[in-house]
Amino acid sequence: MLVSGSGTNLQALLDAESRGALAPATIAVVVSNRPGVLALERAERAGKPAVCVDHRAHGSREAFEDAMLAVLREHGVEAVVLAGFMRILTARFLGAFPHRILNTHPSLLPAFPGVDAVPQALACGVKVTGCTVHFVDAGVDTGPIIAQACVPVLDDDDDASLHARIRAEEHALLPEVTRMLAAGALLCDGRRVQRRRASGT
Repeated sequence: MLVSGSGTNLQALLDAESRGALAPATIAVVVSNRPGVLALERAERAGKPAVCVDHRAHGSREAFEDAMLAVLREHGVEAVVLAGFMRILTARFLGAFPHRILNTHPSLLPAFPGVDAVPQALACGVKVTGCTVHFVDAGVDTGPIIAQACVPVLDDDDDASLHARIRAEEHALLPEVTRMLAAGALLCDGRRVQRRRASGT
């Protein structure tokens, strides 16, 4: 898991693992690019290795990513979930985990990519928004879409109320997609995602 902030999506994954809903996936290590964030505390409370690789302590993006990759390899990581990780990853990092890096975004992509997706939705006056879990590619929120959940936009919504309902859907969707990836139930050809059928079906 890569994190940068409070770690509410990380907590949803930790909770899913604790009740057996993440298997066969397991959370091997939590890595933050920022020291002292709540996400690291959440990991420690759950008994998970919590490591800070401060991006400001490295002279280049490549050096920063090399340090993260070293931590992930040390813990035997086979796939990566971005749980509120606020750094753009280079093609070099992505190549270490091809079609095995997940991200969640608080909109129905391709609508409202990048930062401030919820204010963008409110400003545009859409009646429905939601969240998306997708594979990460070299763009910003442009990777192949795996799953989405819709959330109605209410007349009295503000950023906080709408984001809270979107976040609730993210907390359900991200663990399920993580479980599917670990179970080998997702196929990606670089553009599209398909669910692999179970044997005999």
